[in-house]
Amino acid sequence: MITSGFTYIAVLMFLAGGLLALEKYAKWKVFNVVPPLVWIYVINMILCTVGMFDSEECSAAYGALKNNLLYAMIFVMLLRCDFRKLAKLSGRMISIFLGCSVTIGIGFIIGYPIFKGMLGADTWGATAALYASWVGGSANMAAMQDALPVDPGAYGCALALDTVCYSVWIALLLLAVRYSKKWDGAVKADTSKLQAVADAANAEVAKEKQHAKAADWIFLIGLSLLVSAASQWIGAAMKTGLTNIGLGMFDKGTCTTVFVTVLGLICAMTPLGKLPAVEELSSVYLYAVVSLLASMATLADLVSAPMWIVYGMFILLIHVVLMFLLSKVFHWDLCMVSTASVANIGGSASAPIIAVAYHESYAGIGVLMGVLGAAVGNFLGLGMGAILHMLA
Repeated sequence: MITSGFTYIAVLMFLAGGLLALEKYAKWKVFNVVPPLVWIYVINMILCTVGMFDSEECSAAYGALKNNLLYAMIFVMLLRCDFRKLAKLSGRMISIFLGCSVTIGIGFIIGYPIFKGMLGADTWGATAALYASWVGGSANMAAMQDALPVDPGAYGCALALDTVCYSVWIALLLLAVRYSKKWDGAVKADTSKLQAVADAANAEVAKEKQHAKAADWIFLIGLSLLVSAASQWIGAAMKTGLTNIGLGMFDKGTCTTVFVTVLGLICAMTPLGKLPAVEELSSVYLYAVVSLLASMATLADLVSAPMWIVYGMFILLIHVVLMFLLSKVFHWDLCMVSTASVANIGGSASAPIIAVAYHESYAGIGVLMGVLGAAVGNFLGLGMGAILHMLA
């Protein structure tokens, strides 16, 4: 058992860093199947199950850091979500992306009453957090931790679902490339302006690339931690004010998440949004938050993971059927539907993989679609939480 809070944090960060180093330098093929984020969660769950973190000092360190780092992560993550960049996508591309978000959400809503009895007890919060992830990536899922009652064990099951379904889905969409002409012919797809959108998106992505210096890192860390502290104070004040006017259903976590999300989106349109190291620091915070969450979860809940994966496959089936119907109505091509789908489920790092499978110049579209998902994922996750809570 670890009896020092500092040693507890040191072990968590070394484990995360070690796994990421193995992925980068050893290039083990196992990381192509199960990414480091999942290994971090599972290994920490094992250590928690055997009692390594079962001490007052570990609990105190967890309580002092988890929410503080969580809100710092949300703020930094959203600094790259400048809505002015998204104008490069055109209304059509944004509609395709949001169409994917809505159809995935319908799958969650239809499937939850069917599967909830097989997923475990009190899983609606973790399911809504998963939906936030399937709108814009893993950071959105972590961002829901304090806004919704997310059970750590159920979070691990949702993460297993996310990994398995994502891997299967991206493989199927890559396989579907060769059949794109059949899809496009069936829906009478309109691709007349696709290349112009791709060129504009690539130009927007290219001009953002900068090299971060030590001063950039130090300033951004200090800023994000100060924002986290201020946001939690303001969130508590918002909770009190809303309770006084009869809206006590909005707890402190929800108020704080909404405030820091809006603040991040506003700051993204200022010079703060151009700071280097934003992507890198948000990843550091993400791995730290996920490590902390896993350190307080046990393996007991993972026995329900197979049914979580079946639930995920059910959601994807609903998603593809509804997207085909929407494509028939609006003449959406398979290239952009597939890119938008992976931008939802995998985020901005994954969407270009599908986009360039169709044409190398389409990568920027995937990146910007992922940015849109990061911007709206928290709001849609909170909305899904409200719906699933009623269905629970």
